Amino acid sequence: MKYDWRKQEKKLYSPGEMPEEVCVPAQRFLMISGKGNPNHEDFSNRVGVLYSLAYSIKMRYKAERKGMGNRDADMEEFAVYPLEGVWDMEEETGADAHVLEDKEHLRYTIMIRQPDCITEEMYEAALAAVKKKKPNPLLDEITWEICEEGRCVQILHTGLFDDEPESFRKMDLFLEEMHLKRRSKTHREIYLKDMSRTAPKKMKTILRYTV
Repeated sequence: MKYDWRKQEKKLYSPGEMPEEVCVPAQRFLMISGKGNPNHEDFSNRVGVLYSLAYSIKMRYKAERKGMGNRDADMEEFAVYPLEGVWDMEEETGADAHVLEDKEHLRYTIMIRQPDCITEEMYEAALAAVKKKKPNPLLDEITWEICEEGRCVQILHTGLFDDEPESFRKMDLFLEEMHLKRRSKTHREIYLKDMSRTAPKKMKTILRYTV
């Protein structure tokens, strides 16, 4: 059976275009941090190295399951999860990341979730193999982390990243109406479509606050 987050985790990955509450459990991630404008090459390089490792983990897992000859396994294959990013700003700006006009002051941690069947030992083995086959200094910056967001508010934003403030305004109004408070000034974005292959106006992004 192939595990596909699009079908089996709709509550987390299929919000509507109006804010809603969701409880996000503990999840395992490959992570890498950076700062500055996400339109610059450094950001795309970090995205690329994350995907390189994520697909290596997937292929190694698939090969191992096939080699075991266990056709009764709960999961023989899985779809790679979407890219996510937690966005913040440099402390001296004193602003929320989603209202910051100067993108040079942004700080971020981008990540790709791993299914529960992937262990830290599997990650370390895949990382060592990728370093040997495709050396890249950014691989040394990737970490394996467990993140539990808990209670959140999220919304689906369709269109340009620069138009996200309108969706954030809807979220802020929802928080006020529901008497909820954000736990931090950071926010999470989940990119449901490949940024390199999708027209900006057709991008679909989940925006999420922890509350």
